[in-house]
Amino acid sequence: MKLSDRQIQIIDLLSSRGGTLSSSELTENFDVSVQTIRKDLNELSDLGVVRRVHGGITLPTQSRNLSFTNRQVINFEEKKHIAKLTAAQIPNGSSLFLGIGTTPGQIAEHLAYHTGLKVITNNLNAALTLCSNPNIETYMVGGRVRHTDEDVVGEEATSQLRNFQVNYGICGVAGISESGDLLNFSTEESYLFKAILENCEKSLLVADHHKFMRSAPVKSGHLSDFDLFLTDSVSPQLNALCDEAELPIVTQLEENN
Repeated sequence: MKLSDRQIQIIDLLSSRGGTLSSSELTENFDVSVQTIRKDLNELSDLGVVRRVHGGITLPTQSRNLSFTNRQVINFEEKKHIAKLTAAQIPNGSSLFLGIGTTPGQIAEHLAYHTGLKVITNNLNAALTLCSNPNIETYMVGGRVRHTDEDVVGEEATSQLRNFQVNYGICGVAGISESGDLLNFSTEESYLFKAILENCEKSLLVADHHKFMRSAPVKSGHLSDFDLFLTDSVSPQLNALCDEAELPIVTQLEENN
């Protein structure tokens, strides 16, 4: 099921308000009836995107991700911003890993204007975008295709990533915990995540601010494992965690970019 524009806005509002919203706040904010909001919340609850509580909704404890189609439109402007920041970090002629997720997919859109890149990915959308440029050499790893995530996972994919040594490794993440742990939804995702980190010279973490305090069941690493964090904005708490991890943060393009 594809989320409506209002349902996407409800999720964004829920994240920005600390993870709890009342039904009355929602009806007032969107100027719609209680019945309309109730229908939206029931559908979001059925998808596992929110948890219904008396008088409103909260963020759920998630054990699985939303579909790729729905994730593409959630926090879209933030992802586009991060994609521009990341592409500006990658010189022409570089080699890189590009991991799974919608943010790396957006990054591919901006990297498609580079020349001389060698990109190894398990992200189907990223590979399709990059192969439109004949001056970019794109390697798509093999393995099991996940139709809801539009990517390739499994031991075969992980093994093929380990066959390369590249300049840059770009990883998205499902969530960042209050202690700075980096979270994913499956062990397959975690293995791929670690393979990228182990076989690149410089590691780039890409995640919008909504990922902080978002739950997912599998620990894949820590903020301290990365060389650079590219995001749209950081809370004081996340900023302190990055300082402790000695992880530089980039939220804006340099003027010469």
